Amino acid sequence: MTIRRVAITENILSANDQVAAQNNARLCAAGIFTVNLMASPGAGKTTLILRTIQELTPDLRIGVIEGDTAPVTIDADKILAMGIPAVQINTGGNCHLDAIMVARGISQLPLEELDLLIIENVGNLICPAAFHLGAHANALIASIPEGDDKPYKYPGIYRGLQILLISKIDLLPYLEFDMDYFRQGVEILNSGLLTFPLSAKTGQGFTPWLAWLKTSVAYMKRSS
Repeated sequence: MTIRRVAITENILSANDQVAAQNNARLCAAGIFTVNLMASPGAGKTTLILRTIQELTPDLRIGVIEGDTAPVTIDADKILAMGIPAVQINTGGNCHLDAIMVARGISQLPLEELDLLIIENVGNLICPAAFHLGAHANALIASIPEGDDKPYKYPGIYRGLQILLISKIDLLPYLEFDMDYFRQGVEILNSGLLTFPLSAKTGQGFTPWLAWLKTSVAYMKRSS
């Protein structure tokens, strides 16, 4: 019984990876740098995306794919209100986006008009780590109110990251959060991980994050 479960899981992930590779090839051909943004519920994914859009437009043309477990369009509506193309994906209760869902979302976006695509994954620190979407970078938002022990409790999601965003740093003076302990846990799992401490509320720390996005987009354009 155990062997069958492993085989089924491997088949599902293999099929997903094939579609993810197709997504990646399509995005590369269009010259669109893509970030898969993950976090736990309430970490501030949408707020960070909105601030990023505000700071980067009109310099970059941005699109967003919003993943949610319920058929609501609250987050997508906020992005559309800024004049940014956005697609809402209802996972039907699943705890993560997969490559097939993202492929459908990509098909609904004006790719020829985009430089940067941000995929807001479902709020979860376990399931999203296992499913490749075809993005060029996996990013995680770890917010200060969540506590400094998350790398120790959820190691899987930290291992597959290229970018770590430590958000809500404006709350550091008011909460017990040991930054050295947190960073030590991250370093054990993903040595040298590119990290951006920032606050979407105040804008503190946003300049390096924005610069990285601009550089990544420029490199993608040269390579496509």
